[in-house]
Amino acid sequence: MVSSSAGSTVVVTGATGNVGTSVVRLLSQDPGVASVRGLARRMPQWSPPGTEWSAVDLASDRADLAERFTGADAVVHLAWAFQPTHDPAATWRTNVLGGIRVFEAVAAAGVPVLVHASSVGAYSPGPKDHAVDESWPTHGWPDAAYCREKAYLERTLDVFERDHPDVRVVRMRPAFLFKRESASEQRRIFGGRFLPGPLARPELLPLLPDVPGLRVQALHTDDAAEAYRLAVRSATARGAFNLAADPPLDAAVLGELLGARPVRLPRTAARSAVAAAWNLRLLPASPHLFDAVLRLPLMDCTRAHEELGWRPRWTATEVLEEFLEGLQRGSGLDTAPLRGRKVG
Repeated sequence: MVSSSAGSTVVVTGATGNVGTSVVRLLSQDPGVASVRGLARRMPQWSPPGTEWSAVDLASDRADLAERFTGADAVVHLAWAFQPTHDPAATWRTNVLGGIRVFEAVAAAGVPVLVHASSVGAYSPGPKDHAVDESWPTHGWPDAAYCREKAYLERTLDVFERDHPDVRVVRMRPAFLFKRESASEQRRIFGGRFLPGPLARPELLPLLPDVPGLRVQALHTDDAAEAYRLAVRSATARGAFNLAADPPLDAAVLGELLGARPVRLPRTAARSAVAAAWNLRLLPASPHLFDAVLRLPLMDCTRAHEELGWRPRWTATEVLEEFLEGLQRGSGLDTAPLRGRKVG
């Protein structure tokens, strides 16, 4: 059931990133949304109609978030820092302490709806041969900062919902999110600033490492953004929603997509290579995150289909095809996080 009320104001934190730009664009096109307030550390050149921007650093305790949220009908909390992976205290300040400041400001400003970006990374280790629903435990993989922080905010929201039953809280738990415009940012975050995007060509990958447990789900960022929009506009949706597209991605699916032959690689060998590159500062993605990915469960998205009326428009393989094209072209968007850059 979607609310028919018009003229609402929605605040979006992390509004210039991969998910934020898609959420802001879809909300700005919704006739039931009068205005979108985008919060980000750095002001963008990009600005859809009906959007206003504010420079806010969630890691700073000087940010008056309650003032920014005053008069809002909903807050969509997307802001997140993936780096520096060698300094987990820094990401904790932004992600966990910043998230808590957002939740407290929602209550202080009397905002009736909070939509929070959780993640598949919040889930405890789970099965790869069948999907789990939203009741699966959310204790994360404790060695990985990303999972640890997502899981901590799940517990924080448990307390928030108990203390503020008048706020409708929605937790989105999407799979890995990609779009063409996020290619340059995600290459920098996970592959490093100097990894040449043009190397992401199928003909250069005749062999594909097949690591036991490496079976994950993906989703187009715009599809995830549509679920966020539906949650904001709903009159009743609350609780957690899994978001993912079919098919699950493993070496067999990727090998067919890339025209590469899967070659079995022991988990210990793959992890050792990731750890060595991370310790040498050659790879931003940590071996702890690699460990977590191998243990993530597959998600069942029935609840989002039935209660939000949500269906992904892109398959997981179509998402990867678009993302690889973006890597080759150095695609991006005119915001600080998504700025395109071709290397090599």
